[in-house]
Order: sequence, then C-alpha cells, then structure tokens
Amino acid sequence: MKKYRPTTPSRRHTKTVTYRGVLTASEPNKALTKGVKRSVGRNSAGRITVRHKGGGHKRLYRDIDFVYNKYDIPAKVETIEYDPNRSGFIALVVYKDGERRYVLVPSSVKVDDVFVVSEKAEIKVGNRTTLKKIPSGTLVYNIELKPSNKIADLCIKWD
Repeated sequence: MKKYRPTTPSRRHTKTVTYRGVLTASEPNKALTKGVKRSVGRNSAGRITVRHKGGGHKRLYRDIDFVYNKYDIPAKVETIEYDPNRSGFIALVVYKDGERRYVLVPSSVKVDDVFVVSEKAEIKVGNRTTLKKIPSGTLVYNIELKPSNKIADLCIKWD
C-alpha cells in the first residue's frame, strides 16, 4: 500500500494499492477480451439524453467466469491482472485440462497458487464451495444470489 503525505485535507490518511507490486501481466489474454460499445448517455439515435456522462478511456471487456462450472478440476493462477471495468483484480487461470479463464480473486492470492471448485473443497483462500460447508467467521466474497446459478432453470420454467 502506498501512503500519501497530508498535503491537503483530502490527502490525509489516503492509501492506494501499488500496482507494480501486485500485477504480473501488462497485456490481457486476447482470446478472453472483446470490445463493448458504451452508451455514455446517448439514446438509440445517438443524441445525448443524459448530461455529464461519457468520456474516459476506451476499455476492453475481459470475459470473467462467474459460473465456475468446472467442478473438481484444479486451476493454477498464471497472472494477476488489472481490469478497468471493476475495482478488484482478476487472475488468468489455467485448468488442468488446459482451458484458460479469467476469475475474480482475493488480494492474498498469488501467481502459481492452486484452487478448486468443488462440493468437497477444503477451506482455504481461493477455493470455491457451497456456503453451507463454510464455517462461521470465515471471510467470503462473490456469493451467488441463487445457488448453483439456477437463473437459467427459472427462465425455462416460465417460458
């Protein structure tokens, strides 16, 4: 963490992440990125309808794996990367079968760490398991609102 000197009242107690010490790759994996058109306050005719929106730097969208449907296959963290579309860092992981995906990672995960998505996964940083298996007091992140991603099943029932 970088700590700033209190040159102004807003700078007092300010701390930021030193990206150079955390990130391990400068370019994203091309196969897992795509361009996304942002509306930036414009309607379908291209006219500005919401003021004071837009600008900023062009951003590539990284295809993040939120489904985690590769059960009982260990994954190794290859790189920790910056994502301009979110506040947390992402990791490029390679599964044992050779497939690469981007995933959200906690700050303590480093390169060459291994995690697994499983019902029987041990409780350690990076592993994904069901919430009922996690003991109380354990820090968790990225919780699904509907267990096992049942949103697609609900859509099929209502059609």
